Amino acid sequence: MDNDNLEDATSHSDPEMHRVLEDLLSRDEDITARAVARLHPRINAASSITRSVERSRMLAKYQERQAEFRRWRGRPGKLSGDAAASALADRDVRIAELESQVALLTASHVAMIRAVGELGGFSKWAQFYESYSDSRDRLAQLGALPGAEVNPIPPRKPK
Repeated sequence: MDNDNLEDATSHSDPEMHRVLEDLLSRDEDITARAVARLHPRINAASSITRSVERSRMLAKYQERQAEFRRWRGRPGKLSGDAAASALADRDVRIAELESQVALLTASHVAMIRAVGELGGFSKWAQFYESYSDSRDRLAQLGALPGAEVNPIPPRKPK
């Protein structure tokens, strides 16, 4: 039986345990047999969970999910709602600062390339970056290379 079917089977056989585990996971409280027993309406002892193969598997599955969430989030333990909101706000500010820096660097880079191009030195700039094709590609992805529309020169009419 794969993990999804296992979870479905165990949650159907004990929907209260499933609800308790989901609650602990959403609040990022340590998922243990004792914590589940404390919150479960019919289970009074942690051993009622650890002795049952089905409940033990369900507990282990949620402990694994919690460990993965914590690894992904990059910090162990639980945070209060205010601390989590503050950390999120700090990250939003940092992201905005970085986006602003990228926009400034992109604009200044485009202006520099245009100035060099107007002075006739664009070929030297391109020659310098010739050995840095990865850098050129990344600059293009950032939109830091100026675009130019090439219009063909109409042929001269004979006199």
